[in-house]
Amino acid sequence: MRNNSVVNHMIACNQCDSLLPKPILSEGQDALCGCCGAMLFSKKKDAINRTIAVAIAGLVLFFPAALLPIIGISAAGLFNDASLIDCITILINSKNYVIAFAVFMFTLAIPSVRLITALYISSCIKFNRVKPSLLVFFRSYHLLDTWSMVHVFFMGVIVSMYKLSSLADMTIDGGLFSLVLLLVCSTLVSVTMDEHSIWEELEKSLEQ
Repeated sequence: MRNNSVVNHMIACNQCDSLLPKPILSEGQDALCGCCGAMLFSKKKDAINRTIAVAIAGLVLFFPAALLPIIGISAAGLFNDASLIDCITILINSKNYVIAFAVFMFTLAIPSVRLITALYISSCIKFNRVKPSLLVFFRSYHLLDTWSMVHVFFMGVIVSMYKLSSLADMTIDGGLFSLVLLLVCSTLVSVTMDEHSIWEELEKSLEQ
């Protein structure tokens, strides 16, 4: 137990591999390596409340981003628009089941579960309900972070708009704006979440 306690109060530099005592920081401070000057970690300001706010905003934006039309196209007197759900439905009706499943998983299911996980972890820490089982959720968050691909879908929409702009008249609908805001929230969750502080809270719960 003594050796584990000593190890828990040490930190390794990612640049020079030096093993250093882990400093205690206040909010807004950065810990730097005493050997090479690289940043070891930082204590983010009001990380829990900011993560909760961004995660809630992202979850709220999922509904208009998925249900509202993204773009509308008019040509030869005909007009058509489609939402994200409509795109998945069209892929299913055209028997492109693998693509439909991929779009659903990587643009709806995984990003929403990732935001829910971030909200749950931050809420448990905020209300002092940290348990060892929370470690599973934190590991799941890291795994889902790799597979959240809203930005890939957004880039596909932008490329499609560029190619269709010379062929038809287009209108930008609320779904696209909601998708942009959702992408911003999805990115901000990674920025606001203080993963180092969360690991420290989890380590304390495991020692109890």
